[in-house]
Amino acid sequence: MDTPPLSRALILLMATATGLAVASNYYAQPLLHSIAEYFGLSTVSAGSIVIAAQLSYGVGLVLLAPLGDLFEQRRLIVVMMGVAVLGLLISASASSLPWLIVGTALTGLFSVVAQVLVPMAAALSSPAERGRAVGTLMSGLLLGILLARTAAGFTAELGGWRAIYCLAAVLMALCAIALHRSLPVHRSHAGLSYPALLGSLFTLLREEPVLRLRAVLGLLSFSLFALFWTPLAFLLAREPYHYSDATIGLFGLAGAAGALAANWAGRLADRGRGALGTTVGLLALLAAWLPLGLAETSLVALLAGVLLLDLAVQLVHVSNQNAVIALRPAARTRLNAVYVTCYFIGGALGSLLGTQLFERVGWMGIVWAGVAISTLALLVWGGAEHGRRRAARVAAAV
Repeated sequence: MDTPPLSRALILLMATATGLAVASNYYAQPLLHSIAEYFGLSTVSAGSIVIAAQLSYGVGLVLLAPLGDLFEQRRLIVVMMGVAVLGLLISASASSLPWLIVGTALTGLFSVVAQVLVPMAAALSSPAERGRAVGTLMSGLLLGILLARTAAGFTAELGGWRAIYCLAAVLMALCAIALHRSLPVHRSHAGLSYPALLGSLFTLLREEPVLRLRAVLGLLSFSLFALFWTPLAFLLAREPYHYSDATIGLFGLAGAAGALAANWAGRLADRGRGALGTTVGLLALLAAWLPLGLAETSLVALLAGVLLLDLAVQLVHVSNQNAVIALRPAARTRLNAVYVTCYFIGGALGSLLGTQLFERVGWMGIVWAGVAISTLALLVWGGAEHGRRRAARVAAAV
């Protein structure tokens, strides 16, 4: 039975759910300084909370997100959100770092529900509106990541660092109920067993060069995002800033403007100009490290760098995701799972590199690493575009 197309209100609800799900992996970032003091942790040990969230999210993308091509998706979404709520409650009551990591990992594992919602939105949208629908959900995702920091900072000031986990659990539970009432029943069965379904992820990666390229670009771009955001709380807590958790959280608002890039990138994809969004985004990624190089002494430069970096990451990500989802309509969930797995592996690597560099080298180590990774991403994209144009010329000459 055909399912009706998604209404604008339902797309916005799905975007909200996407943001809440992914936000749960980022509440700790502006609170790392406070959590480290509470448990008596080093910078690297506190950073393991963020790394656990990103690695568990990557594992969930491989093991759980492909279930969207096996089970009825509305029921799957509601169950996954319910388990993520349980993880948040464990984090809220954690008595030690290991328990906090357990709660963080459980939430991260099941917050991949966001990557079931995105392909579902693409499947239920008309081809002319698909890019915009995906862009709207990705706006929700980025706003969730960035506003998570602001919400965490303010609730920590009011009720301590545990408060945000309690609030997030309530909001996600309410959102799960709303989705159960509003989403249409939708099944996209791949006709495969679960082991074969997982094996098909590697088959897709082997057979689709566009998927491989976009996965590498996603890994590199999100590693830059995490490279910057993970150690930022430590930079802002020391001289010359000495900011509180709430003030550190406000920096998420500066980056939230990056969500505006999602709809623009989606519209470019709908017009067949996704490559332009990728090119602009990668150039902006490199340019962002110029003002960020002055972040230790200049608040204006730091804010400018945050704005540019988040706009750039979102442009690249939405362009990547639209290119990947368009490859094989029958395998959208699995294609998206492969891409976003690589994306969040990049986030984990960026977080690990960021905490290590900040502790051993300082902020300028972060900046030079960012310049190097941004340059590598541009070289990868430039080489791929050169090869594509050369192949097109050869084909035209035949």
